[in-house]
Amino acid sequence: MRRLLLAVLLAAPVPLAAQGPGWVPQGVAELQALDKVTARVSTLRVPVNQPARFGSLTIAVEACYARPPDEVPDSAAFLVISDTRGPSASLPAFRGWMFANAPGVNMLEHPVYDIRVIDCRAA
Repeated sequence: MRRLLLAVLLAAPVPLAAQGPGWVPQGVAELQALDKVTARVSTLRVPVNQPARFGSLTIAVEACYARPPDEVPDSAAFLVISDTRGPSASLPAFRGWMFANAPGVNMLEHPVYDIRVIDCRAA
């Protein structure tokens, strides 16, 4: 039952917390990308609905929300990440919400790459 509830929450188009007052839609997601093999860390600025590449990954940001400056800082981005070298390249390696303040809640599980949300900003 808990897994079903978690799956429903993670697949929602807008996180439940972002539906209430205090969340502002933004145009650009700032992501931290790590190549675990080379230890290369990059900061990516990915506009909403404009895919970006990192290694063999294609990262699409479908939505990005941030809290206003006068509230506790937090950001949430809905990401679809595909790997061209994966065993099933037609299926995304990750699809769901990532949260800046809770990166361990829902994360990309990939042997070579790690992607985290740092912030959501205006375009």
